Amino acid sequence: MFVVTLILAILLALAFGASGAQKLAGAKLASDSAGHLGIPIGRFRLIGVPELLGAIGLLVGLAVWPLGVAAAAGLVVLMAGAVVFHLRAGDKIAGFGPALALGLLAAVELVLRVLSA
Repeated sequence: MFVVTLILAILLALAFGASGAQKLAGAKLASDSAGHLGIPIGRFRLIGVPELLGAIGLLVGLAVWPLGVAAAAGLVVLMAGAVVFHLRAGDKIAGFGPALALGLLAAVELVLRVLSA
């Protein structure tokens, strides 16, 4: 089960790390998303911080179990919020699907980590 946890942690860390870095850098895609969701770009950029910390927490959490659990749980909550904002913006599944998928994968990671305690 550790191999699955490891692979999923690495994939999630790559996804959230890239997303967080784009938000913090104020990339055009992030700016467009902020406008679409009705979030001021300054606040939207701050969402990159927990994404990056979650990515780091997943990786460090492979050695420090409680940190990995906390990181996975935080990312689940973050993606639940993202789905809510997409739904409020009137997005269909194509709009909120990536956030939903990442949230579900983070939930799987959380369950795997809790079961491996």
